[in-house]
Amino acid sequence: MPIDTGMPIQTTPEFIMFDTLTAPPDTAQTPSRVDLYAPIHKALRSFMCDTLCRVGRIDVDDAAELRDTLAQCESLLELCAGHVHHENEFMHPAIEVRTPLASRRIADEHDEHLESIAELRAEVETLRRAGAAQRAMLALRLYRHLALFVAANFQHMHVEESAHNAALWATYDDAELMQLHQRILDSITPEEHLLVARWMLPALNPAERADTVRGMREATPPEALVALMAQVRPHMDEVGRRKLARDTGVAA
Repeated sequence: MPIDTGMPIQTTPEFIMFDTLTAPPDTAQTPSRVDLYAPIHKALRSFMCDTLCRVGRIDVDDAAELRDTLAQCESLLELCAGHVHHENEFMHPAIEVRTPLASRRIADEHDEHLESIAELRAEVETLRRAGAAQRAMLALRLYRHLALFVAANFQHMHVEESAHNAALWATYDDAELMQLHQRILDSITPEEHLLVARWMLPALNPAERADTVRGMREATPPEALVALMAQVRPHMDEVGRRKLARDTGVAA
């Protein structure tokens, strides 16, 4: 869906029922199930919000700020594209094999998201190369189009967390879901792991964060975990760091 046409905001029933506050009743009643969507989506929401705000306040006459902001925007878009591919490769086949057609709507939206990502990347590059007189206008255009992309993704992620989780929980047990999760992790590069951890761990609540770090401790060489925590540490508040150290024994 080309961004310049105005990317319509979908008003699906799942999205507009704010009075439920959470997922639909069938998913809300299963809080102890393995949720493959929630942690990575918290990371993406945090990354999207931070990047959108940075683009909105960018000083286009400050070369260093312009460079760093556009680099973060590109990093976000790269992670979003990778996330789409991971879901297409792993999550959708798992859903479809046991609940045919259940992921069709989201698969179509993924195609639209990849089109939007390509257009946003082009806008980033155009702004990077622009002369001084054009930068303010181009920065505002990028900000508005990035905002539409974020809005569409927030709705999209809600459907995955409700409808897709319902399909997975109805047809898979937690051991199978953890095997699926491990296949996804095995497909991710070390660089992507570091980027996701930087945005995910600060975005999780203390219990989720502790569970995630315990899993990392079991699966990650000690020196790699130290390096990962060093990257995450500056982005966590002091209270969060203390709680994590208390709950896991891992210095944060």
